[in-house]
Amino acid sequence: MTRTLTTIGFDADDTLWQNEQFFRLTEDRFAALLAEHAERDHLTERLIAAERRNVGHYGFGIKGFTLSMIETAIEVTEGRVPAAVIGEILAAGREMLRHPIETLPHVTETLQALSGDYRLVLVTKGDLFDQERKLAQSGLGELFDAVEIVSDKTAATYARVFSRHGDGAERAMMVGNSLKSDVVPAIEAGGWGVFVPHALTWVLEHAEVPVESPRFREVEHLGQVLPLVREIG
Repeated sequence: MTRTLTTIGFDADDTLWQNEQFFRLTEDRFAALLAEHAERDHLTERLIAAERRNVGHYGFGIKGFTLSMIETAIEVTEGRVPAAVIGEILAAGREMLRHPIETLPHVTETLQALSGDYRLVLVTKGDLFDQERKLAQSGLGELFDAVEIVSDKTAATYARVFSRHGDGAERAMMVGNSLKSDVVPAIEAGGWGVFVPHALTWVLEHAEVPVESPRFREVEHLGQVLPLVREIG
């Protein structure tokens, strides 16, 4: 009997380990540094606008976020931001790059149960060095058959990745916390998209739930992925 699924892709940040919470904590620190110049809500709005503008130039990840904070600080102070504040922002970015990895519940046992029976592919976007660091610290690397660190996640990305490391997107599943990056484009490529909601999701990763797609599924946590895979076959 031919198996429906042969390849399973997993997102990394906020799917396998915590990530967004460190961005939120750094935003709190950023807001405190600039409290004399802008209200928190206004500052957040300006920072999101800067991130939206800059993601095409700097990509996803901590380095782009740090540069966007610096740009926002310059804007809201009309160029009068003290050098000491810029130094604090840079220090905050470096701290994020050194933060220990905290894997999410059910991750290790789920990957171990699937490994060997399916080709497991880590598909993540962001800074190459930082993503490699997090994967190494997580101790999960040996459970994956392949790792793809990409500049963005589109239907074309998944078509390429699942053709390279599997039997095509039609026989693949992508699991992640981002509807925009992990679920919708994987379904558009012809695969299954499994949404694992996280309490904190970056605003630029929001998208409409593809409820009408027969290949869309939603689970509460990674522990529910294994029975779902067995159900699909």
